[in-house]
Order: sequence, then C-alpha cells, then structure tokens
Amino acid sequence: MPVFTADPHDHRTTAVKRVEQLDRVVIRFAGDSGDGMQLTGDRFTSETAQLGNDISTLPNFPAEIRAPAGTLPGVSSFQVHFADYDILTPGDAPNVLVAMNPAALKANLADLPAGADIIVNTDEFTRRSLAKVGYAVSPLEDGSLSEYAVHPVALTSMTVGALAELGVAKKDAERAKNMFALGLLSWMYSRPFESTLRFLEAKFAKRPDLVAANKAAFQAGWNFGETTEDFAVRYEVKPARMKPGTYRNITGNQALALGLVAACVKSKLPLFLGAYPITPAS
Repeated sequence: MPVFTADPHDHRTTAVKRVEQLDRVVIRFAGDSGDGMQLTGDRFTSETAQLGNDISTLPNFPAEIRAPAGTLPGVSSFQVHFADYDILTPGDAPNVLVAMNPAALKANLADLPAGADIIVNTDEFTRRSLAKVGYAVSPLEDGSLSEYAVHPVALTSMTVGALAELGVAKKDAERAKNMFALGLLSWMYSRPFESTLRFLEAKFAKRPDLVAANKAAFQAGWNFGETTEDFAVRYEVKPARMKPGTYRNITGNQALALGLVAACVKSKLPLFLGAYPITPAS
C-alpha cells in the first residue's frame, strides 16, 4: 500500500497546515457524464461512512443519453452532505463545488452561497469550451467569481504528468483526473483512503496498468493538497453520535426495491415494477 506523504526534500512541505473542525459539509462533484463524477462521489461517500459521519447524498444524472460533451444538458453531478450529527437531506447549498469544466461551473453556480469553495479544472477552460456554454470571457478572469474562494487546479494535465512514468496511454491518463480530484478532497476533509485503494484494485483487477494509474492519480491529488499553498487549511468532521448497531449505506433505488419486496411478502400480493434505466445500453 502506498504511503501518502509528500517529498521530504520539497521545501513547500515544511509548513504545517492548519486543521479546522466543522460540524457539517456539503460537497458537489460536477462534470461531463464521462468524467466519473458518480464514481467519485460514491467513493467519497464510502470513505465518509467508514469514518462514522451521518450522510445523505444526491446523484444527479442528465436526462439526455450522453449529451454533447461540455454542454449544460450533459452535466452530471453527485452531492454528498455529511455531518457529526443526524441529518435528513442531501443539503441545498454546497459549501464546495468541484467543477470539471465551464458547463459544470455554470450549471451549478447559482446554488452556491457566498464564500463557497470552487475547485475548477483549468485545463478545460479553453475558448471553445467557454463558448459552448455562452461565456464570452472566462469567469476565472473577469471577476464574476469574486464572492467565492476559487481554487484553479490543472486537474487534467497534473494527472497526465503524475502518470507519465507509468507508460499509460494519454486517454487513460486523462480519464483518471477524477481520482486526482478525489485524492485532493479526501485530503482536504481528512477522509480514510484505504477502502478506495482496495476498490480500485478490485474494479480494475484485469487491468493492472489501470490499477496503478488510478492509485497514482489518487495519490497525486492527495499530495497536491498536502504541498500546495492554495489549500492552507484542512478540515475534520468528527463521527456522528449514533446508536450502536448495524448500518447500511443504501441508495434510493435499493431502498425502494427492498421496500416493494417486503410489502409484497407481507401482503401476499404479486408485484410488477416497470422502469426505464436511462442508460446508453438500453
């Protein structure tokens, strides 16, 4: 298992990062349908559950089947609300937005309160990408984001650079940028990362090269948070005080299915469920 420490010879690592205690946080990961935001949010949620926080999440899929890349209809997001007390909703106003492109920023900006952190993938803020969503000038340069704490991070190019020595194809390296983002947010909110590494080993078991690539991208994101001066504060949210017992991390679809089956058994009535999964395969 890799050890997540920064280079001891790097002078930037000598400063000790301040740690702040928070009682609750709402984070939203947003990007194109192919950017892996659902996987990123799911892994962050699993890390958070293991830490003992109470959680509520809101995955948001575009209604279109793979809308054109970089457009507003194609934005996919995953919101997670976690706290050190009992919570009942996924939250309304994200404290943190991770925007993988201009469309993700524009589609979600109205939901952010003043002072929210915005982590943007600057590699995607090209003239063409900005024009797709109606930006004549980059919002990173025109002062329109002055009420927020904006963190420009070259997620794509930094991921490709971190994987350069692994011999991974550029396309596969670029796809791992969501793991870089996950590593950064896991560091930022002091999440345990061991389960994510095990998950990557299982998910890509038949592709050792992708296991190495995604783990390296995750580690690069973690180390970036540890060493960069742009993130001077690290946060902690203590475990929630919950009654002892067995808890389940469950999605709405899973809860609905179990509820329907239980009702069917108890009522001794037959059940038919018809649903449309909205996936490209269908």
